[in-house]
Amino acid sequence: MQKTLFIAAAFAAAFPLLAHAETLQFPSEEPIAEVSIPHSWGPKETETGVDATSPDSAIYFSIDIASDKTADKTLDDVIDFLSKNGVDIDAKSKHEFPDSVLNGMKMAHLEWDGKDKDGPVDVELGLLQPSEHKLLIVTYWGSKETQDKHDDAVQNIMNSLKPIND
Repeated sequence: MQKTLFIAAAFAAAFPLLAHAETLQFPSEEPIAEVSIPHSWGPKETETGVDATSPDSAIYFSIDIASDKTADKTLDDVIDFLSKNGVDIDAKSKHEFPDSVLNGMKMAHLEWDGKDKDGPVDVELGLLQPSEHKLLIVTYWGSKETQDKHDDAVQNIMNSLKPIND
Protein backbone atom coordinates (compact mmCIF):
# COMPACT_ATOMS: atom_id res chain seq x y z
CA MET A 1 0.00 0.00 0.00
CA GLN A 2 2.78 2.44 0.91
CA LYS A 3 4.56 1.60 -2.34
CA THR A 4 1.39 2.38 -4.34
CA LEU A 5 1.01 5.74 -2.56
CA PHE A 6 4.68 6.53 -3.18
CA ILE A 7 4.33 5.77 -6.90
CA ALA A 8 1.15 7.88 -7.14
CA ALA A 9 2.84 10.76 -5.31
CA ALA A 10 5.91 10.53 -7.56
CA PHE A 11 3.69 10.56 -10.67
CA ALA A 12 1.75 13.59 -9.41
CA ALA A 13 4.98 15.43 -8.61
CA ALA A 14 6.40 14.65 -12.04
CA PHE A 15 3.29 15.86 -13.87
CA PRO A 16 1.79 18.63 -11.74
CA LEU A 17 -0.16 20.33 -14.51
CA LEU A 18 -1.79 17.10 -15.59
CA ALA A 19 -2.61 16.01 -12.07
CA HIS A 20 -4.00 19.31 -10.84
CA ALA A 21 -5.97 20.90 -13.69
CA GLU A 22 -9.60 20.66 -14.69
CA THR A 23 -10.71 21.08 -18.28
CA LEU A 24 -14.09 22.77 -18.54
CA GLN A 25 -16.17 22.84 -21.71
CA PHE A 26 -18.66 25.68 -21.63
CA PRO A 27 -21.50 26.29 -21.74
CA SER A 28 -22.18 22.71 -20.73
CA GLU A 29 -25.38 22.44 -22.80
CA GLU A 30 -23.76 23.44 -26.11
CA PRO A 31 -20.01 23.96 -25.58
CA ILE A 32 -18.26 26.49 -27.78
CA ALA A 33 -14.92 26.56 -25.93
CA GLU A 34 -12.80 24.71 -23.39
CA VAL A 35 -10.17 25.78 -20.89
CA SER A 36 -7.95 24.03 -18.33
CA ILE A 37 -7.71 25.70 -14.92
CA PRO A 38 -5.81 24.39 -11.86
CA HIS A 39 -8.08 22.66 -9.32
CA SER A 40 -6.64 24.88 -6.58
CA TRP A 41 -8.21 27.90 -8.31
CA GLY A 42 -11.72 26.47 -7.77
CA PRO A 43 -12.85 26.67 -11.39
CA LYS A 44 -16.60 26.57 -11.93
CA GLU A 45 -19.15 27.17 -14.61
CA THR A 46 -21.15 30.36 -14.16
CA GLU A 47 -24.36 31.55 -15.76
CA THR A 48 -22.37 33.17 -18.58
CA GLY A 49 -19.13 31.14 -18.74
CA VAL A 50 -16.49 30.06 -16.21
CA ASP A 51 -14.51 31.71 -13.43
CA ALA A 52 -11.74 30.97 -10.94
CA THR A 53 -9.64 32.65 -8.26
CA SER A 54 -6.03 31.86 -7.34
CA PRO A 55 -5.63 30.11 -3.95
CA ASP A 56 -4.22 33.30 -2.38
CA SER A 57 -6.99 35.45 -3.94
CA ALA A 58 -4.40 37.53 -5.82
CA ILE A 59 -5.97 36.76 -9.22
CA TYR A 60 -9.58 36.63 -10.40
CA PHE A 61 -10.08 35.15 -13.85
CA SER A 62 -13.27 34.66 -15.85
CA ILE A 63 -14.40 33.88 -19.36
CA ASP A 64 -17.87 34.99 -20.39
CA ILE A 65 -19.65 34.02 -23.59
CA ALA A 66 -21.38 36.69 -25.66
CA SER A 67 -22.93 36.91 -29.08
CA ASP A 68 -22.76 39.78 -31.55
CA LYS A 69 -25.98 41.09 -30.02
CA THR A 70 -25.04 40.70 -26.33
CA ALA A 71 -21.36 41.73 -26.36
CA ASP A 72 -21.97 45.31 -25.17
CA LYS A 73 -24.21 44.16 -22.32
CA THR A 74 -21.72 41.47 -21.30
CA LEU A 75 -18.90 44.04 -21.21
CA ASP A 76 -21.09 46.35 -19.12
CA ASP A 77 -21.78 43.42 -16.75
CA VAL A 78 -18.03 42.78 -16.41
CA ILE A 79 -17.35 46.43 -15.54
CA ASP A 80 -20.28 46.42 -13.08
CA PHE A 81 -18.93 43.24 -11.46
CA LEU A 82 -15.49 44.81 -10.99
CA SER A 83 -17.01 48.00 -9.60
CA LYS A 84 -19.27 46.10 -7.18
CA ASN A 85 -16.16 44.25 -5.96
CA GLY A 86 -14.35 47.49 -5.16
CA VAL A 87 -12.13 47.75 -8.25
CA ASP A 88 -11.52 51.34 -9.25
CA ILE A 89 -10.17 51.46 -12.82
CA ASP A 90 -7.99 54.37 -13.96
CA ALA A 91 -9.51 55.08 -17.40
CA LYS A 92 -6.47 57.20 -18.38
CA SER A 93 -4.16 54.18 -18.00
CA LYS A 94 -5.87 52.24 -20.80
CA HIS A 95 -3.42 50.35 -22.98
CA GLU A 96 -4.57 48.64 -26.15
CA PHE A 97 -2.41 45.85 -27.53
CA PRO A 98 -2.23 45.02 -31.24
CA ASP A 99 -4.76 42.40 -32.33
CA SER A 100 -3.39 38.87 -32.26
CA VAL A 101 -4.46 35.25 -32.63
CA LEU A 102 -4.71 32.67 -29.82
CA ASN A 103 -5.37 29.04 -30.71
CA GLY A 104 -6.98 30.08 -33.99
CA MET A 105 -9.17 32.79 -32.43
CA LYS A 106 -8.82 36.49 -33.24
CA MET A 107 -8.01 38.37 -30.04
CA ALA A 108 -8.17 42.00 -28.91
CA HIS A 109 -6.49 42.82 -25.58
CA LEU A 110 -6.96 45.84 -23.30
CA GLU A 111 -5.28 46.64 -19.99
CA TRP A 112 -5.74 49.23 -17.22
CA ASP A 113 -4.22 50.10 -13.85
CA GLY A 114 -6.57 50.20 -10.92
CA LYS A 115 -7.01 49.84 -7.17
CA ASP A 116 -9.02 47.59 -4.91
CA LYS A 117 -9.24 47.28 -1.12
CA ASP A 118 -5.82 45.59 -1.02
CA GLY A 119 -3.97 48.11 -3.21
CA PRO A 120 -2.83 48.47 -6.83
CA VAL A 121 -4.21 46.00 -9.40
CA ASP A 122 -3.99 45.20 -13.09
CA VAL A 123 -7.26 44.79 -14.97
CA GLU A 124 -7.23 43.14 -18.37
CA LEU A 125 -9.92 42.25 -20.89
CA GLY A 126 -9.43 39.90 -23.78
CA LEU A 127 -11.98 39.58 -26.55
CA LEU A 128 -11.66 36.36 -28.52
CA GLN A 129 -13.76 35.09 -31.41
CA PRO A 130 -14.26 31.29 -31.33
CA SER A 131 -16.86 31.43 -34.12
CA GLU A 132 -18.42 33.94 -36.48
CA HIS A 133 -21.14 35.19 -34.10
CA LYS A 134 -19.69 34.35 -30.66
CA LEU A 135 -17.21 36.14 -28.41
CA LEU A 136 -15.30 35.05 -25.34
CA ILE A 137 -14.66 37.90 -22.92
CA VAL A 138 -11.72 37.12 -20.65
CA THR A 139 -11.50 39.18 -17.47
CA TYR A 140 -8.31 39.30 -15.41
CA TRP A 141 -8.06 41.23 -12.13
CA GLY A 142 -4.78 40.79 -10.32
CA SER A 143 -2.86 42.27 -7.43
CA LYS A 144 0.24 44.09 -8.69
CA GLU A 145 2.08 43.04 -5.52
CA THR A 146 1.62 39.27 -5.81
CA GLN A 147 0.44 38.52 -9.36
CA ASP A 148 3.92 37.67 -10.70
CA LYS A 149 3.98 34.31 -8.92
CA HIS A 150 0.90 33.32 -10.95
CA ASP A 151 2.26 34.27 -14.39
CA ASP A 152 2.92 30.66 -15.44
CA ALA A 153 -0.51 29.48 -14.32
CA VAL A 154 -2.29 32.35 -16.10
CA GLN A 155 -0.23 31.74 -19.26
CA ASN A 156 -1.11 28.02 -19.13
CA ILE A 157 -4.81 28.85 -18.67
CA MET A 158 -4.78 31.20 -21.64
CA ASN A 159 -2.84 28.74 -23.80
CA SER A 160 -5.40 26.04 -22.98
CA LEU A 161 -8.36 28.18 -24.10
CA LYS A 162 -9.60 26.66 -27.35
CA PRO A 163 -12.72 26.81 -29.48
CA ILE A 164 -14.79 23.66 -29.84
CA ASN A 165 -15.61 23.27 -33.50
CA ASP A 166 -18.62 21.11 -34.28
